[in-house]
Amino acid sequence: MADPHQIDPTATISPLCDLERSSRGSRLTVGPRALIDAFVKVKFVGGLGDVALGADSHINSGCVIYSGAGVTIGQGVRIAANCTFATPNHAYMDRDTPIRLQGFLPDRGGIVIEDDVWIGANCVLLDGALIRTGAVIAAGTVVRGEVLAWHVVGGNPWRTIKTRVSARQEGNAP
Repeated sequence: MADPHQIDPTATISPLCDLERSSRGSRLTVGPRALIDAFVKVKFVGGLGDVALGADSHINSGCVIYSGAGVTIGQGVRIAANCTFATPNHAYMDRDTPIRLQGFLPDRGGIVIEDDVWIGANCVLLDGALIRTGAVIAAGTVVRGEVLAWHVVGGNPWRTIKTRVSARQEGNAP
């Protein structure tokens, strides 16, 4: 069977990562010069979404990506170790039916990470997370909803810690 994934020949994929095949036709695309490190798990479950990793982006060891409604990671993104991308959400409201038999809740649009984002270690991104260009997510943060461009956020619930500024704004341009 042919590999359904589309991986640019300049990308680096550790032989120790686990890229599952989808039984529903979802696929992984990896852009030029991207890196997926050892012990990263890409699991196609809970929906029909694809997983896309943009050019020059890196996913470090121990990260787990559940495809669900889809995970899109832009260009030049840095993802530290042990982060979880969890787009599927189990249905659970009917106490007379075991959770394992209730399926999944409707999706909230998947996870979208725009360009030039840094996600610190041990972060959890949930379905509906939208991280805008240049944002920084502090280690251990849980994200659902929109993080504005150039904002540094952290905590649970997360809050804005500061806003990134241009060197030109600070008068430090070369």
